[in-house]
Amino acid sequence: MAYTVLARKYRSWTFDELVGQEAVATTLKNAIQSQRVHHGYLFTGTRGVGKTSAARILARSLNCLKSDGPTPNPCRVCESCVMIAEGQDVDVIEIDAASNTGVDNIRELRSNTIYRPARSRFKIYIIDEVHMLSTGAFNALLKTLEEPPAHVKFIMATTEPQKVPATIQSRCLRFDFRSIGADRIADHFQSILEQEGATADPAVIRRVARRANGSMRDGLSLLDQLLSLGNDTLTMEMIDDLLPVPHDEVLIQLIRQVADHDAAGALMSLDQSLAAGYSLERFAESLTEQLRTLMLLNVCGPDTPLVDVPAGAKEAMLELSGRFEPETYVFMIAVLEELRRDVRYSSLGRALMEAGLVRLASSVRYKSIQSLLSELGSSGTDEGGASSSVPPSQSPGNRTTPESPTSPSQSGERSRGGQNTGSGSVRRTRSTGEGEPAGPAPRSSSTPDSTSGKSSASAEDLRKATNDPTVRQALELFDGSLVNVERVHTKKK
Repeated sequence: MAYTVLARKYRSWTFDELVGQEAVATTLKNAIQSQRVHHGYLFTGTRGVGKTSAARILARSLNCLKSDGPTPNPCRVCESCVMIAEGQDVDVIEIDAASNTGVDNIRELRSNTIYRPARSRFKIYIIDEVHMLSTGAFNALLKTLEEPPAHVKFIMATTEPQKVPATIQSRCLRFDFRSIGADRIADHFQSILEQEGATADPAVIRRVARRANGSMRDGLSLLDQLLSLGNDTLTMEMIDDLLPVPHDEVLIQLIRQVADHDAAGALMSLDQSLAAGYSLERFAESLTEQLRTLMLLNVCGPDTPLVDVPAGAKEAMLELSGRFEPETYVFMIAVLEELRRDVRYSSLGRALMEAGLVRLASSVRYKSIQSLLSELGSSGTDEGGASSSVPPSQSPGNRTTPESPTSPSQSGERSRGGQNTGSGSVRRTRSTGEGEPAGPAPRSSSTPDSTSGKSSASAEDLRKATNDPTVRQALELFDGSLVNVERVHTKKK
């Protein structure tokens, strides 16, 4: 006897057996019980989540021969139920829209709708991948879909609902099938293994469920592959040889290495991801998506509806999300988006990606501008008594020169690329070649400031302030040069 793959052997027969689609199943069951069955349905969702299975279950419920009418619990043994399950029933016509895209195919379908079913209550058309139909075919289907004969029902399935015209969608009841959670897939796998007489470590089942990416059919194919090894017990050693580590686990590991400033480890994780078959562009997209999830958890909290985090990984994701400031997430996402565009057309894409990861592993040591400016404001004076300050960065506008220092009310501004920083302490200038900023030299410390009552620092004070580590960090951050240090004289009581 020919072997039947797990995806077909354990396909759902009733609405109660649909895994992860309880809302859809409940709605369809209630519609059948209340005799409110629509003439057209549109099932949407990613691959392997139960769209075709749900269409066949609905067809069996409507045409079960052992029931006096439509029933939410088909018998599974009558000739109609068996033939529908095998896709061979004469009154349930399954059409692959990818192979029947033309107007002539739909015209033939439309001309056959006038004939009553051979033995069943309804003639049911299941059109798979309906988005593949041509524009002309959709137009030919419109009138029949809106007002079909009473004995005709249409059930359409698609993975790309945005390609289905709005005129078609408005004539149907649309049901969105969600991706199946890893926990639900793992529970289903455990049940299947028990029926198959095999055992597996919980970690193995969890790994396969996560690799399924929300698709039950993909997960069953992977499970079939593992069982083909010929062992009744599945272990982690077997799965490590056959299946790579899930990509999301690699990405989380890489982000943790970036947080730990482990550039070498991040590069090894990149190599592991590329060895699993991911392209550089796809890697950048996936890493950006993971950083977005962590950023939203950090900014919006653990209960935000903006992201869907698996329950088993939520605690670890929350812990990792707190290791970066929101500004750092913004910076890393911007860097990765630039990398994604660059590696697409570069012949040295891997070198660019590796350089980008090294940059990210180093950049997390930088502090946000606000926190750095706060430290500068409270750093006090240097050994020579010169007080250096870098203003906070909010409002642009006031321009300061060494000849016209700002008053205290003008501080609180910064600039990059030529705008002044507000207090005259740091300004981006061109170097003269000897390390001194171009432009007027700083005033002598003996020259009083007529507007603020302060006197400018001497060249020695300027040199000492420049050597201050905090000031140097600010200069590197703003890509600027120190042009003036003001000495503050306090009156003794």
